[in-house]
Amino acid sequence: MRKLSVALIFGGKSGEHDVSRISASSIFKNINKEKYDIHTIGITKDGKWMYYSGSAENIENGKWEGLADKTVKINLIPNGNSKVGIEFNDGGFKQIDVLFPVLHGPYGEDGKIQGLFDISNIPYVGCGVLASSVGMDKLICKKVFTQIGLPQVNYTYTTKWEFDISKNDELDRIEQTLNYPIFVKPANMGSSVGISKVSNRNELLIGINEALKYDRRIVLEQGIDAREIEVAVLGNDEVKSSIAGEIIPAKDFYDYEDKYINGVSKLEIPANINAETMIKIRQMAIDAFKAIDGKGLSRVDFFIDKKDGEIYINEINTLPGFTNISMYPKLWDATGIQYTDLIDNLIKLAIEDRQ
Repeated sequence: MRKLSVALIFGGKSGEHDVSRISASSIFKNINKEKYDIHTIGITKDGKWMYYSGSAENIENGKWEGLADKTVKINLIPNGNSKVGIEFNDGGFKQIDVLFPVLHGPYGEDGKIQGLFDISNIPYVGCGVLASSVGMDKLICKKVFTQIGLPQVNYTYTTKWEFDISKNDELDRIEQTLNYPIFVKPANMGSSVGISKVSNRNELLIGINEALKYDRRIVLEQGIDAREIEVAVLGNDEVKSSIAGEIIPAKDFYDYEDKYINGVSKLEIPANINAETMIKIRQMAIDAFKAIDGKGLSRVDFFIDKKDGEIYINEINTLPGFTNISMYPKLWDATGIQYTDLIDNLIKLAIEDRQ
C-alpha cells in the first residue's frame, strides 16, 4: 500500500516563526514514517517557500534555510497542465496528499494560507478560513462568544488610529472602563507575543505601544486573580474535548518565554477541579470550537476566578503549539491519545473533511 505523502509546512512571516520551527521539528520526529512519506517545506521570515529534506534538528535550530534545495519547485496552485505537488530538478514529481501546516500566528493561523490550501484542493490539517480568521482575531472572537453566551472578563479595545489622534482620551476611557491590573494584547497574535500585564497609566502606555508593534487593533482585558485552565479539542463534525489541565505560571502570567523556551511553569494535568467544573469546561470548549466552525484541532483557554469560582473563556487557538512542552499534545496524552496517534488522527480528519 502506498504511503500517504504529507507536506509539513513550517516557519512563516509572523513573530512566531521560531515557535513554528520547534513545533514542526517535534512533529517530524514523532510522525509515523512507516505510514507517511514526509516532505518538509519551510517559509522564510521574508516569505520565501523552500523545500528542505534534512534532519529535524536543523529545522529546530534554524539551519534548514541554508541547506534547502532551491531547485525544487513547490506548486500548490492548479494552473493549466502544471501538476499540484513538488517538482524535483531531475524531472521527478511527488504528489502531495495532505498538507500539515504548523504555522502559528499571522499568515499561518489567521485564514490567509488556508485560503491558498482551499484553492489547491489538497486536504489540510486544521481549521478552515473562517474558523482560523475568527479564532485569530481576539476582538471578533470575543463578539462571537458573547453571541452564544459564553462568559468573559470585561474588556475594551482601541486602534492605532484612535490612539494616535487622542492618546490621553483613550487612556482615560480605558481607565474608566477597567480597573488595574489590565492585560494588553494585540488583536491578531498568538503565543503571548506582544502581551503585557500593566498596573498603572505609564505601564498601560508602554504596553499599548508594544502591542501596536504587532497589530493596529489592541484588546484590553480586566485582570483578575485567576487559575489558568486549558482544554484540547479534536474533531470535525463529531467533536471531543480532552481533560482540562492547569498552568501554574512561574511569573505573573504564562508568557512566550515560558511557553517555548525555559518551560519553568508547572503544568498540572488533570487540573485540580471538581467533576462538575471539569464537565462544564470541557463542554464550553466544544461549544466555542463549534461556534467558530472549527475543524481538526484547537486549544481553548479559560480562567477560573479564585475568589468565586466563576469560569470565563479566554480565547481559542486554532493552531496551538506542538512542541514537546506544549499543552495541546500533553492534554491528549493524559486523555489517552499519544503524540504519534494524535498526529495520525489529525491527518485522518483532514482527509475526512475533503470527502
